Amino acid sequence: MGKHKVKPNYRRRLLRLPDLDHCKRAVLNSLGSPASRRVYEYAIDQFIAWYCSEPRLAFNRIVVVRYRMYLESRGLAANTINQQLAAVRRLAHEAADAGLLSPELAAGISRVKGVKQLGFRAGNWLSGAQSSEVLLRAYGEGMRAKRDYAMLAMLVGCGFRRSELVGLELDEIQIRQGHWAVVDLIGKGGHVRTVPIPQWVKAALDHWTRAAGVREGRIFRAVARTGKVWGKGISQNVVWYVVRTCCERVGLEHIAPHDLRRTCAKLCHDSGGELEQIQFLLGHASVQTTERYLGCKQNLGSPVNDRFKLRTEVLQQQPNFQSAAVKEDTQVETTSREGIQCRHGGREDEQPVEPNPLSLPERADLVEIRKGNRPHSLRRCAGAGAPRSDPGSKANGQRDPEVVGSMGHGTSLDETP
Repeated sequence: MGKHKVKPNYRRRLLRLPDLDHCKRAVLNSLGSPASRRVYEYAIDQFIAWYCSEPRLAFNRIVVVRYRMYLESRGLAANTINQQLAAVRRLAHEAADAGLLSPELAAGISRVKGVKQLGFRAGNWLSGAQSSEVLLRAYGEGMRAKRDYAMLAMLVGCGFRRSELVGLELDEIQIRQGHWAVVDLIGKGGHVRTVPIPQWVKAALDHWTRAAGVREGRIFRAVARTGKVWGKGISQNVVWYVVRTCCERVGLEHIAPHDLRRTCAKLCHDSGGELEQIQFLLGHASVQTTERYLGCKQNLGSPVNDRFKLRTEVLQQQPNFQSAAVKEDTQVETTSREGIQCRHGGREDEQPVEPNPLSLPERADLVEIRKGNRPHSLRRCAGAGAPRSDPGSKANGQRDPEVVGSMGHGTSLDETP
């Protein structure tokens, strides 16, 4: 009896659009945070659109590397690229668990490295005066103005994320130790924290809730153009629009809701707040994240390169120093205005200056120029009264002791025998 042949476990290498949609739903169902589901859904949709734009051989490591190069060519930030690659790796693992992709290909995709981020991007903060100006411009008697003022007060005074601000309910605001606070707020990553509310922020909230008639449920609601409050909440895009509009009234552009969260941390730190308490206020798992919010490592308010000053006045243009060029039989000597200049060297517009006996050493009338094994050549500078020496006076290659050679500015003495 022949041996029973085992049928090989064949898995597809090329995933079609229905397979990708099935794996996408599996990835989204495995995530617990709504924010993570939103981010992963967007990243997977971007990859599927790129993957199906042209025929691919297979869903493997080479294809994912090409997708990373495509993301880099778009000029995206390193965090954005790494986030999208993490969604693609999760998609490959779900495809392998569903039997649509071989484990070897999924392991190869998981080995695709992300983009290395060098340093940290500088955040944006508002000063105390700028924050006050934004709040004053947002204040008004209209229903929408009251809501916008309360939203900005919560962002600047309490450091809320826009997702936390949108989902804030009225019964979460309670009194703890004689102070109003948002108790047991569930933030990013499921972290639970308690956020104290300053008195001026609580006054802005009460002003809005009394005018809008909010007694339960979410605090912030949609407001029509006629001033009518409707709905059971607002979206995060409303928060973005309110922050951008109110900041543009003051002349501040490119301000995001998260920048007001950084502003809250910065103002607390400048007012003497402890770093640990600021970490509790923002709900950071690591104190290093809080330090990045505060900009503790690099102080842009008092940078180190402002501690020295240089003269920046426009000075009269001085003639540049030029090195002397020594040729076979010609000596060109060019010096500054304090030096000595020969009449046969330099430009015509340069006038010779008499030597200063107090600042320069005593010079000789004769300067010796020697090139290789040629006989000595003694030239006399202009203004010198000494007679020329006989070049053949010394035949043994030694200098005449009666002739003293002195180095001047821009001259050189060749000591080659």
